[in-house]
Amino acid sequence: MAYTNRVNIIAQNPKVTAINSALQIDITGQVCADSIGTTHYSGVGGQIDFLRGASLSQGGKPIIAIPSVTNKGISKISPILTPGAGVVSTRANIHWLVTEYGAVNLYGRSLQDRAKLIISISNPDHQEMLDKAAFERFGPHFHFVWDAE
Repeated sequence: MAYTNRVNIIAQNPKVTAINSALQIDITGQVCADSIGTTHYSGVGGQIDFLRGASLSQGGKPIIAIPSVTNKGISKISPILTPGAGVVSTRANIHWLVTEYGAVNLYGRSLQDRAKLIISISNPDHQEMLDKAAFERFGPHFHFVWDAE
């Protein structure tokens, strides 16, 4: 691990595709991968190492891939992380986010744009709640028009 998880070593390889998962993601792109609220669930592993390494790799793609909901139907995308949840990967390090509803590139986007993109690939049963939370957070400049089809 001391060698394989070094960002500079990872970045030396062309076209690194780093696919990592998460327990929860908020609408700005903060990723929690090690806890459910204050309850420790797993280790952080090399998530941030591989996200950074892939982003620096020529032609690389850092990806967070998650199902949009838990087995109980709870959205894994939330307005804010559950209080006490650890931010394993900051929103500044998140490029590609993928769910079963699509893939979006968040890199370099404003918080409002990130929220719109993230909500667009969330489970349709939770989009209205997420949209309302984004509107409350970002104010009247935030408005997302859902495709009626």
